[in-house]
Amino acid sequence: MGKVSKALEVSKIMESRGIKHNLKTYSMLINGFLKLNDWANAFAIFEDVVKAGLNPDTVLYNNVIRAFCGMGNMDRAIRTVEDMQRERLRPTSRTYMPIIHQFAKSGEMRKALDIFDMMRRSGCIPTVHTFNALIVGLVEKRQMEKAVKTIDEMLLAGITPNEHTYTKIMHGYASVGDTGKAFEYFTKIKDEGLELDVFSYQALLKACCKSGRMQSALAVTREMSTKNIPRNTFVYNILIDGWARRGDVWEAADLMQQMKQDGVFPDIHTYTSFINACCKAGDMLRATKTIKEMEAVGVKPNIKTYTTLIHGWARASLPEKALCCFEEMKSLGLKPDKAVYHCLMTSLLSRATFTEEYIYSGILSICREMVELGLTVDMGTAVHWSRCLRKIERTGGELTEALQKTFPPAWNSKSADAMLRYLLEIMHSVTTGFIYHVDWPGGTVSLLCNLSIQLCAHFVAYTNIWGVHKDDPRGMILIYIGLPLCGPKVRCNRVSGV
Repeated sequence: MGKVSKALEVSKIMESRGIKHNLKTYSMLINGFLKLNDWANAFAIFEDVVKAGLNPDTVLYNNVIRAFCGMGNMDRAIRTVEDMQRERLRPTSRTYMPIIHQFAKSGEMRKALDIFDMMRRSGCIPTVHTFNALIVGLVEKRQMEKAVKTIDEMLLAGITPNEHTYTKIMHGYASVGDTGKAFEYFTKIKDEGLELDVFSYQALLKACCKSGRMQSALAVTREMSTKNIPRNTFVYNILIDGWARRGDVWEAADLMQQMKQDGVFPDIHTYTSFINACCKAGDMLRATKTIKEMEAVGVKPNIKTYTTLIHGWARASLPEKALCCFEEMKSLGLKPDKAVYHCLMTSLLSRATFTEEYIYSGILSICREMVELGLTVDMGTAVHWSRCLRKIERTGGELTEALQKTFPPAWNSKSADAMLRYLLEIMHSVTTGFIYHVDWPGGTVSLLCNLSIQLCAHFVAYTNIWGVHKDDPRGMILIYIGLPLCGPKVRCNRVSGV
């Protein structure tokens, strides 16, 4: 910021001495504000250009487009490209690059590809950076086949992929835990004589840790050491997270210690991953101490940190501790998200056979907050929660009424068809067989079922069926389905085979 302030001082001195700005000096000022993400001042400078009667050139327009993209105003960015063309200014790859990058970054790949096509139609030749921007977007969407095909398009266009191209592909395969593919593109970087930097190794480590191949990850870190590539915070975070996934708190603790010895400071992600390792190992005392250590060094826990800790207390079958953690999180001004409520409610309901007051008050309190925030759970969660609650409220009651308010709209007798369609999906996922027509007060639906005891056992395990029995010499099975906590029983009769 100091350099931009100095530039503005020089600008004022120029004006005081009657020296007028030209397009180049205006572009420098705008570019300075863009680096600070100060869009307002960047546009203020552009307005000065217009007031001065100067006609913006391609460089100036490119900077304005960057500003619009930075603000997220993509329509204005595209209109600015059209303005350039009307003024007979030829857009360059730098013109289109920020638009493609922003669309790809936000996951709007269709729009990113449309701009890419527009770029080609205008006679502008894409660069390796343009293709890389597309690959980033495809990788984020987990569309790895399309990302790899983009490399083929680059080669057909006579553009050679660089180390960043392959590193981005490696990150994509790392995200899905495909270590083999990640190593394949790592080898490509070596074979093509490209530079292996810390980002390439980060992608490879991420793939190893994601797939649980921690010994391979250690081999990668040894190679980094031989090439004098230092481990940064991101590298340590990946490794600690890898051990945390396995619940190996000792290896994670060793890395934390080594990190500090190397002068690399742990960040919020480091601490959260280590807390996750503690929780998975059942070492809640160390997890709690880590929270205090974070606060002592000025690193504030975030939503993910508290969600991890709450999940740890839930795994330890101590929902009262999870509730205390939940209240502490809110007292710090952090707003719980759906994942927090889901974890906490599941923890409380798992202890629903007990009649402690905190179980009742906790469930009621969380239900109220979820309703106020307009949060509802999916049908699968609703089925699971209702089965847990029936341990203490078989015929309904205050808890049942409160909990049902967090269930999806299909959870009521008026939308039985939707509920049965959900049950149909469960059954269809394990078998196919006979079509049944189900008579319900609200109408008739078709239910796919196989007449086998094994399937019925599976069905009972995942839903709230009240009775299954044979009553026909030929093997017909009648299934009585009860919508959990509401609605009458239903009789399903076979009418045809498929």
